[in-house]
Amino acid sequence: MGRKSAKSKEKKMKRKEETAKMAVALKKVDAANAVEDPIAPFPVFRKYDRNGINVTLETKRVDDLDEDTVNWIFQLTSSNMKTLYEQSDWGWSDREKREELTDSRAWYLLARNLEGVPVAFSHFRFDLEEGDEVLYCYELQLEKSVRRKGLGKFMMQIMELMAHRYEMLKVMLTTFKHNLEAHNFFRTKLKYEVDEISPEASMYEEDYTYLILSKSIPQKSASTSTSTKSKTSPLKDSNTTSTKAVSE
Repeated sequence: MGRKSAKSKEKKMKRKEETAKMAVALKKVDAANAVEDPIAPFPVFRKYDRNGINVTLETKRVDDLDEDTVNWIFQLTSSNMKTLYEQSDWGWSDREKREELTDSRAWYLLARNLEGVPVAFSHFRFDLEEGDEVLYCYELQLEKSVRRKGLGKFMMQIMELMAHRYEMLKVMLTTFKHNLEAHNFFRTKLKYEVDEISPEASMYEEDYTYLILSKSIPQKSASTSTSTKSKTSPLKDSNTTSTKAVSE
């Protein structure tokens, strides 16, 4: 009876610890989602003027986007991703993709040229994944005219900075195995790794056409000042994409 009682206490203690951990994670996610403008602490990252392109960047909730921008987001995603979806076991559905893009939890990182025309976006969310607080990049889509000029990498760095600032444990995304361009971008250039919850990590990986990738985010120390965080990336180098982040 003593041994059984000890095991029971251990299980109860473990459940209590898991519940407390979940509560802390959820509080961080809620706090991140309550922020008015996630990019605000990083004013230097509001502009990208390199390699022949000059754009400004902003973050907005999906409900704050105008209809033309929402329609552009859908059309660019369809143009870049529809064939890749159709080559997978997921298939493509205009309705389902539009619902995902306009979900009330969606945040957008938008890049606009000097005329105010959008040329690239990321759909991301602060969310819980398997009990961990994460920034999940659903999409990173660029117009052809601004690809391979460093903008996609710059936008991913912004999301990593936001994940660090708002105390997310990692940045996560999903990419199709047959999207070789995205694979090279995320795995080789940005050093994302196969996440422990990805089908790739199981013995049944051949049954799946996608990978879940992630990058752990260094947690900020209590002594780190906001001014330092806004000027310097706490991350190494982390143009292309995702679905719950599949690429172009």
